Amino acid sequence: MALRAAAPPCAAGHCLPSSPPPRVGGRRFFRPLASAARAPLQKSAVCTKAISNSDGTPGTSDSPHVVCFGELLIDFVPTVSGVSLSDAPAFKKAPGGAPANVAVGIARLGGSAAFIGKVGDDEFGYMLSDMLKENNVNNQGLLFDTHARTALAFVTLRSDGEREFMFYRNPSADMLLEEKELDLDLIRKAKIFHHGSISLITEPCRTAHIAASKAAKNAGVLISYDPNLRLPLWTSADDARDGILSIWDTADLIKVSAEEISFLTNGEDPYDDSVVKKLIHPNTKLLLVTEGPDGCRYYSKEFSGKVGGLKVNAVDTTGAGDAFVAGILSQLALDFSLLQDEARLREALKFANVCGALTVTERGAIPALPTRQQVADALTNVVA
Repeated sequence: MALRAAAPPCAAGHCLPSSPPPRVGGRRFFRPLASAARAPLQKSAVCTKAISNSDGTPGTSDSPHVVCFGELLIDFVPTVSGVSLSDAPAFKKAPGGAPANVAVGIARLGGSAAFIGKVGDDEFGYMLSDMLKENNVNNQGLLFDTHARTALAFVTLRSDGEREFMFYRNPSADMLLEEKELDLDLIRKAKIFHHGSISLITEPCRTAHIAASKAAKNAGVLISYDPNLRLPLWTSADDARDGILSIWDTADLIKVSAEEISFLTNGEDPYDDSVVKKLIHPNTKLLLVTEGPDGCRYYSKEFSGKVGGLKVNAVDTTGAGDAFVAGILSQLALDFSLLQDEARLREALKFANVCGALTVTERGAIPALPTRQQVADALTNVVA
């Protein structure tokens, strides 16, 4: 269990826990879900200090280079592919949630990352908190909520490794994050703020999300945005499209899939450059389009092109896009000038493509995220 800072005196019903729920006879007991009227919110105070990884690269610090905001949950992935949820013989439990995947991906590559979000005051929530810490991700912005449980997602894997989702979040703890609970200092001190669109779906998390992004923008932090379209979570396709585009113009770097381009442009051809360029706004520094095993396309105001990918046998595509994002952000956090140098940007994107490819060779997102050495070993097989 992660270490927790000593608790200050309680104020207005809000306290920092001094320890996790106690174990009795090897089991940990949690309080029943409390009513919103009287239950205090619990906040983690775990903050990993400056760490050096085994390869000498910097690990987590009090001022991480990349702060990821959004959902952290448990994915349940069938142990066999090509079956429905009802026909799956068993499921593998794996930590997930797109922004959290990115944070862990960056840390596993030797970068410096933090996560801001909320989980339930339950066994899964504390497991996820420990997972962040064990992967050298700063989790001082992670909150525990006694009102709702940690989100769960059951992910069906088709025979080609592609996914279908069924979510349990009605509501889940991540949806209840409030603006007043944000660690704005953590955000303002970052180099990059990365977020998605799922936390825009409902209040109060939507307001907290917009406030976090605004704080980052006002502090001069580079904004990275991956819409991560999950239609089943939205009330309608129109609401999803409007919600995703509502913060589009605030992002400096945007990553989308071909499927998302088609959705956002009402069915236009995602492989037509003129269609893609409609999504570039005045503030866009880089727009990236992922194409799975075929690599990615990149668009800026100065140049555009395509970088080939790494062909692998896909077992589970969960987290592939997040691994790609982790790969490119880990490079950008070290040198923003990549955005103006096409040759060096192409090398960084080649690195990111390999991150995504390696992730699909195992089940689950976070368990499959590669290390820098694994990416380096695989880079020799990448198509230029």
